[in-house]
Amino acid sequence: MTERAEAFVGSHLPEARGLGTVLADLLDEPDQFIVALTDGFRRLADEEYAAEQARVAPGGAEVIGVRWPLIRATARQLRQPLRESSSATAISLAQRLAGESIREVRLFAHLLLARALPDDPERAWQVMRRLARVATDWICIDDLAELTARGVIQESFRWAELEQLVYSAHPLERRLVGATLARLPYELPPYRRQDLPAERGLELIGTLMGDADPWVQKALGWALRSWVQVDQAKTATFLRREADHAAATGDGNRAWVVRDALGVQPPAVAAEIRLRVGTVRRHADAPDTSEAGTTSAAFRAGTWSQAAGDPGVTQQQGERQQRRTPA
Repeated sequence: MTERAEAFVGSHLPEARGLGTVLADLLDEPDQFIVALTDGFRRLADEEYAAEQARVAPGGAEVIGVRWPLIRATARQLRQPLRESSSATAISLAQRLAGESIREVRLFAHLLLARALPDDPERAWQVMRRLARVATDWICIDDLAELTARGVIQESFRWAELEQLVYSAHPLERRLVGATLARLPYELPPYRRQDLPAERGLELIGTLMGDADPWVQKALGWALRSWVQVDQAKTATFLRREADHAAATGDGNRAWVVRDALGVQPPAVAAEIRLRVGTVRRHADAPDTSEAGTTSAAFRAGTWSQAAGDPGVTQQQGERQQRRTPA
Protein backbone atom coordinates (compact mmCIF):
# COMPACT_ATOMS: atom_id res chain seq x y z
CA MET A 1 0.00 0.00 0.00
CA THR A 2 2.84 2.37 0.89
CA GLU A 3 4.63 1.64 -2.38
CA ARG A 4 1.45 2.32 -4.32
CA ALA A 5 0.90 5.61 -2.48
CA GLU A 6 4.49 6.74 -3.10
CA ALA A 7 4.22 5.83 -6.78
CA PHE A 8 0.92 7.71 -7.09
CA VAL A 9 2.33 10.83 -5.45
CA GLY A 10 5.52 10.69 -7.50
CA SER A 11 3.66 10.44 -10.78
CA HIS A 12 1.35 13.35 -9.90
CA LEU A 13 3.84 15.78 -8.35
CA PRO A 14 4.54 17.68 -11.60
CA GLU A 15 0.83 18.23 -12.12
CA ALA A 16 0.41 19.42 -8.51
CA ARG A 17 3.22 21.94 -8.94
CA GLY A 18 1.72 23.09 -12.22
CA LEU A 19 -1.64 23.56 -10.53
CA GLY A 20 0.00 25.76 -7.89
CA THR A 21 1.60 27.90 -10.60
CA VAL A 22 -1.76 28.38 -12.29
CA LEU A 23 -3.41 29.30 -8.99
CA ALA A 24 -0.73 31.87 -8.23
CA ASP A 25 -1.97 33.92 -11.19
CA LEU A 26 -5.58 33.76 -9.96
CA LEU A 27 -5.29 35.12 -6.41
CA ASP A 28 -7.33 38.20 -7.36
CA GLU A 29 -9.93 36.16 -9.27
CA PRO A 30 -11.81 34.13 -6.60
CA ASP A 31 -14.29 32.48 -8.97
CA GLN A 32 -11.62 31.35 -11.37
CA PHE A 33 -9.34 30.31 -8.49
CA ILE A 34 -12.00 28.02 -7.01
CA VAL A 35 -12.83 26.46 -10.38
CA ALA A 36 -9.16 25.85 -11.15
CA LEU A 37 -8.46 24.47 -7.66
CA THR A 38 -11.47 22.14 -7.71
CA ASP A 39 -10.78 20.84 -11.22
CA GLY A 40 -7.09 20.42 -10.45
CA PHE A 41 -7.74 18.52 -7.24
CA ARG A 42 -10.17 16.21 -9.03
CA ARG A 43 -7.39 15.33 -11.47
CA LEU A 44 -5.07 14.63 -8.55
CA ALA A 45 -7.61 12.52 -6.66
CA ASP A 46 -6.94 8.94 -5.58
CA GLU A 47 -10.19 6.98 -5.19
CA GLU A 48 -8.72 4.47 -2.74
CA TYR A 49 -7.38 7.26 -0.57
CA ALA A 50 -10.76 9.00 -0.68
CA ALA A 51 -12.47 5.85 0.60
CA GLU A 52 -9.96 5.52 3.44
CA GLN A 53 -10.35 9.19 4.39
CA ALA A 54 -14.12 8.79 4.52
CA ARG A 55 -13.63 5.81 6.84
CA VAL A 56 -11.21 7.39 9.33
CA ALA A 57 -12.81 10.86 9.32
CA PRO A 58 -16.51 10.47 8.60
CA GLY A 59 -18.49 13.66 8.16
CA GLY A 60 -20.80 15.50 5.82
CA ALA A 61 -18.16 17.06 3.59
CA GLU A 62 -17.38 15.66 0.15
CA VAL A 63 -13.92 14.10 0.01
CA ILE A 64 -12.21 13.65 -3.36
CA GLY A 65 -9.05 12.05 -2.02
CA VAL A 66 -6.06 14.31 -2.71
CA ARG A 67 -3.03 13.05 -0.80
CA TRP A 68 -1.33 15.52 1.54
CA PRO A 69 2.03 15.59 -0.29
CA LEU A 70 0.20 16.72 -3.42
CA ILE A 71 -1.74 19.40 -1.53
CA ARG A 72 1.51 20.66 -0.01
CA ALA A 73 3.24 20.63 -3.40
CA THR A 74 0.42 22.76 -4.80
CA ALA A 75 0.55 25.12 -1.83
CA ARG A 76 4.31 25.65 -2.05
CA GLN A 77 3.93 27.36 -5.42
CA LEU A 78 1.67 29.95 -3.77
CA ARG A 79 3.81 30.95 -0.80
CA GLN A 80 5.89 33.62 -2.48
CA PRO A 81 2.99 35.08 -4.51
CA LEU A 82 0.97 35.26 -1.28
CA ARG A 83 3.79 37.07 0.52
CA GLU A 84 3.85 39.59 -2.30
CA SER A 85 0.07 40.08 -2.23
CA SER A 86 -2.04 41.80 0.42
CA SER A 87 -3.66 40.23 3.46
CA ALA A 88 -6.98 41.54 2.12
CA THR A 89 -6.57 39.39 -0.98
CA ALA A 90 -5.83 36.33 1.14
CA ILE A 91 -8.80 36.90 3.46
CA SER A 92 -11.21 37.55 0.60
CA LEU A 93 -10.22 34.31 -1.07
CA ALA A 94 -10.29 32.38 2.24
CA GLN A 95 -13.85 33.60 2.85
CA ARG A 96 -14.91 32.13 -0.48
CA LEU A 97 -13.13 28.84 0.10
CA ALA A 98 -14.72 28.49 3.56
CA GLY A 99 -18.11 28.04 1.89
CA GLU A 100 -17.02 25.18 -0.38
CA SER A 101 -18.39 21.68 0.23
CA ILE A 102 -15.28 19.71 -0.78
CA ARG A 103 -13.03 19.16 2.22
CA GLU A 104 -9.72 19.58 0.39
CA VAL A 105 -10.87 22.80 -1.26
CA ARG A 106 -12.13 24.24 2.03
CA LEU A 107 -8.90 23.27 3.81
CA PHE A 108 -6.95 25.35 1.30
CA ALA A 109 -8.37 28.40 3.09
CA HIS A 110 -5.98 27.66 5.97
CA LEU A 111 -2.99 28.45 3.74
CA LEU A 112 -4.45 31.85 2.93
CA LEU A 113 -5.32 32.60 6.55
CA ALA A 114 -1.77 31.80 7.63
CA ARG A 115 -0.70 34.62 5.31
CA ALA A 116 -3.32 37.05 6.65
CA LEU A 117 -3.20 36.29 10.38
CA PRO A 118 -0.06 38.34 11.24
CA ASP A 119 -1.26 41.46 9.40
CA ASP A 120 -5.03 41.39 9.87
CA PRO A 121 -5.78 39.12 12.83
CA GLU A 122 -9.33 40.27 13.52
CA ARG A 123 -10.63 39.53 10.02
CA ALA A 124 -8.64 36.30 9.91
CA TRP A 125 -10.23 35.16 13.19
CA GLN A 126 -13.68 35.85 11.76
CA VAL A 127 -13.02 33.37 8.97
CA MET A 128 -11.42 30.90 11.39
CA ARG A 129 -14.57 30.99 13.55
CA ARG A 130 -16.66 30.28 10.48
CA LEU A 131 -14.44 27.34 9.51
CA ALA A 132 -14.82 25.89 13.00
CA ARG A 133 -18.60 26.18 12.84
CA VAL A 134 -18.88 24.44 9.47
CA ALA A 135 -16.29 21.72 10.19
CA THR A 136 -17.65 18.23 9.76
CA ASP A 137 -14.69 16.05 10.78
CA TRP A 138 -11.61 16.00 12.98
CA ILE A 139 -9.19 16.45 10.06
CA CYS A 140 -10.58 19.93 9.37
CA ILE A 141 -10.48 20.81 13.07
CA ASP A 142 -6.98 19.55 13.75
CA ASP A 143 -5.58 21.41 10.75
CA LEU A 144 -7.38 24.56 11.90
CA ALA A 145 -5.96 24.05 15.41
CA GLU A 146 -2.44 24.78 14.19
CA LEU A 147 -3.62 28.13 12.85
CA THR A 148 -5.62 28.84 16.01
CA ALA A 149 -2.56 28.13 18.16
CA ARG A 150 -0.52 30.62 16.14
CA GLY A 151 -3.21 33.22 16.68
CA VAL A 152 -3.21 32.65 20.45
CA ILE A 153 0.59 33.01 20.55
CA GLN A 154 0.35 36.20 18.52
CA GLU A 155 -2.38 37.78 20.69
CA SER A 156 -2.71 36.38 24.20
CA PHE A 157 -6.24 37.76 24.64
CA ARG A 158 -7.34 35.15 22.09
CA TRP A 159 -7.43 32.67 24.96
CA ALA A 160 -10.95 34.02 25.40
CA GLU A 161 -11.86 32.44 22.05
CA LEU A 162 -11.04 29.02 23.49
CA GLU A 163 -12.81 29.79 26.75
CA GLN A 164 -16.02 30.45 24.86
CA LEU A 165 -15.74 27.37 22.66
CA VAL A 166 -15.84 24.98 25.62
CA TYR A 167 -19.55 25.81 25.87
CA SER A 168 -20.32 25.11 22.21
CA ALA A 169 -23.08 22.65 21.38
CA HIS A 170 -20.98 21.57 18.36
CA PRO A 171 -18.59 18.77 19.49
CA LEU A 172 -15.99 19.66 16.87
CA GLU A 173 -15.73 23.21 18.21
CA ARG A 174 -15.07 21.71 21.63
CA ARG A 175 -12.47 19.43 20.04
CA LEU A 176 -10.81 22.55 18.65
CA VAL A 177 -10.08 23.64 22.23
CA GLY A 178 -8.18 20.45 23.01
CA ALA A 179 -6.46 20.31 19.63
CA THR A 180 -5.33 23.93 19.92
CA LEU A 181 -3.89 23.34 23.39
CA ALA A 182 -2.12 20.28 22.01
CA ARG A 183 -0.55 22.39 19.25
CA LEU A 184 0.38 25.40 21.38
CA PRO A 185 3.66 24.13 22.88
CA TYR A 186 4.96 23.24 19.44
CA GLU A 187 4.37 26.74 18.11
CA LEU A 188 7.15 27.88 20.43
CA PRO A 189 10.81 26.86 20.67
CA PRO A 190 11.50 24.46 23.58
CA TYR A 191 13.06 27.16 25.76
CA ARG A 192 9.84 29.23 25.58
CA ARG A 193 7.26 26.52 26.20
CA GLN A 194 7.29 27.05 29.95
CA ASP A 195 6.20 30.64 29.32
CA LEU A 196 2.74 29.37 28.39
CA PRO A 197 0.14 29.76 31.17
CA ALA A 198 0.13 26.17 32.43
CA GLU A 199 -2.74 26.57 34.87
CA ARG A 200 -4.93 28.35 32.34
CA GLY A 201 -4.51 25.54 29.83
CA LEU A 202 -5.24 22.88 32.45
CA GLU A 203 -8.29 24.83 33.60
CA LEU A 204 -9.69 24.73 30.08
CA ILE A 205 -9.03 21.00 29.81
CA GLY A 206 -10.62 20.49 33.21
CA THR A 207 -13.76 22.30 32.11
CA LEU A 208 -14.21 19.70 29.36
CA MET A 209 -13.22 16.60 31.35
CA GLY A 210 -16.20 14.27 31.34
CA ASP A 211 -17.34 15.30 27.84
CA ALA A 212 -19.23 12.40 26.28
CA ASP A 213 -17.99 12.91 22.71
CA PRO A 214 -15.12 10.52 21.78
CA TRP A 215 -13.48 13.06 19.43
CA VAL A 216 -13.40 15.62 22.23
CA GLN A 217 -11.96 13.04 24.62
CA LYS A 218 -9.17 12.18 22.17
CA ALA A 219 -8.27 15.85 21.82
CA LEU A 220 -8.13 16.26 25.61
CA GLY A 221 -5.79 13.29 25.95
CA TRP A 222 -3.62 14.74 23.19
CA ALA A 223 -3.59 18.13 24.92
CA LEU A 224 -2.55 16.63 28.25
CA ARG A 225 0.30 14.74 26.58
CA SER A 226 1.47 17.97 24.96
CA TRP A 227 1.07 20.00 28.15
CA VAL A 228 3.87 17.97 29.74
CA GLN A 229 6.12 20.21 27.61
CA VAL A 230 4.75 23.20 29.52
CA ASP A 231 4.67 21.90 33.11
CA GLN A 232 5.05 18.19 33.83
CA ALA A 233 4.46 18.51 37.58
CA LYS A 234 1.21 20.48 37.27
CA THR A 235 -0.03 18.13 34.56
CA ALA A 236 0.65 15.13 36.79
CA THR A 237 -1.18 16.80 39.69
CA PHE A 238 -4.12 17.50 37.39
CA LEU A 239 -4.23 13.86 36.29
CA ARG A 240 -4.15 12.63 39.88
CA ARG A 241 -7.11 14.84 40.75
CA GLU A 242 -9.09 13.76 37.69
CA ALA A 243 -8.28 10.09 38.32
CA ASP A 244 -9.61 10.39 41.87
CA HIS A 245 -12.74 12.14 40.58
CA ALA A 246 -13.31 9.44 37.96
CA ALA A 247 -12.87 6.65 40.51
CA ALA A 248 -15.14 8.28 43.08
CA THR A 249 -17.97 8.93 40.60
CA GLY A 250 -17.54 6.03 38.16
CA ASP A 251 -16.95 8.54 35.35
CA GLY A 252 -15.70 6.44 32.45
CA ASN A 253 -15.38 9.36 30.06
CA ARG A 254 -13.04 11.12 32.46
CA ALA A 255 -11.13 7.91 33.19
CA TRP A 256 -10.51 7.28 29.47
CA VAL A 257 -8.88 10.68 29.01
CA VAL A 258 -6.70 10.18 32.09
CA ARG A 259 -5.41 6.85 30.79
CA ASP A 260 -4.88 8.25 27.29
CA ALA A 261 -2.65 11.00 28.72
CA LEU A 262 -0.32 8.74 30.71
CA GLY A 263 1.98 7.61 27.92
CA VAL A 264 4.36 10.57 28.32
CA GLN A 265 4.37 10.65 32.12
CA PRO A 266 7.30 9.12 34.03
CA PRO A 267 6.63 5.38 34.52
CA ALA A 268 6.26 5.65 38.28
CA VAL A 269 3.78 8.53 37.97
CA ALA A 270 1.79 6.71 35.27
CA ALA A 271 1.59 3.55 37.40
CA GLU A 272 0.41 5.55 40.42
CA ILE A 273 -2.32 7.31 38.44
CA ARG A 274 -3.50 4.07 36.83
CA LEU A 275 -3.88 2.65 40.31
CA ARG A 276 -5.87 5.72 41.38
CA VAL A 277 -8.31 5.50 38.46
CA GLY A 278 -8.92 1.82 39.13
CA THR A 279 -11.11 -0.23 36.82
CA VAL A 280 -13.50 2.52 35.74
CA ARG A 281 -14.33 2.19 32.04
CA ARG A 282 -16.29 4.41 29.67
CA HIS A 283 -19.59 3.37 28.10
CA ALA A 284 -21.13 4.57 24.85
CA ASP A 285 -24.32 5.74 26.54
CA ALA A 286 -22.63 7.57 29.42
CA PRO A 287 -23.87 11.15 29.91
CA ASP A 288 -21.77 14.29 29.65
CA THR A 289 -20.50 15.07 33.14
CA SER A 290 -18.22 17.97 32.22
CA GLU A 291 -18.48 21.35 33.89
CA ALA A 292 -18.87 22.99 30.48
CA GLY A 293 -21.63 20.59 29.46
CA THR A 294 -23.54 21.10 32.69
CA THR A 295 -23.24 24.88 32.48
CA SER A 296 -24.23 25.14 28.82
CA ALA A 297 -27.19 22.76 29.32
CA ALA A 298 -28.42 24.87 32.25
CA PHE A 299 -27.99 28.04 30.22
CA ARG A 300 -29.98 26.63 27.28
CA ALA A 301 -32.69 25.44 29.68
CA GLY A 302 -32.74 28.81 31.45
CA THR A 303 -32.29 27.15 34.86
CA TRP A 304 -29.17 28.93 36.13
CA SER A 305 -29.87 31.57 38.74
CA GLN A 306 -27.68 34.27 40.22
CA ALA A 307 -30.18 34.60 43.04
CA ALA A 308 -29.41 31.02 44.03
CA GLY A 309 -25.73 31.78 44.27
CA ASP A 310 -24.83 30.58 40.77
CA PRO A 311 -22.95 33.36 38.93
CA GLY A 312 -24.34 32.12 35.64
CA VAL A 313 -22.72 31.74 32.26
CA THR A 314 -22.75 35.45 31.50
CA GLN A 315 -20.80 36.44 34.59
CA GLN A 316 -18.44 33.46 34.22
CA GLN A 317 -17.59 34.48 30.69
CA GLY A 318 -17.14 38.09 31.72
CA GLU A 319 -14.66 37.03 34.40
CA ARG A 320 -12.79 34.81 31.93
CA GLN A 321 -12.46 37.49 29.29
CA GLN A 322 -11.20 40.06 31.80
CA ARG A 323 -8.08 37.96 32.32
CA ARG A 324 -5.15 38.68 30.06
CA THR A 325 -2.34 36.19 30.64
CA PRO A 326 0.63 36.71 28.30
CA ALA A 327 1.44 33.59 26.24
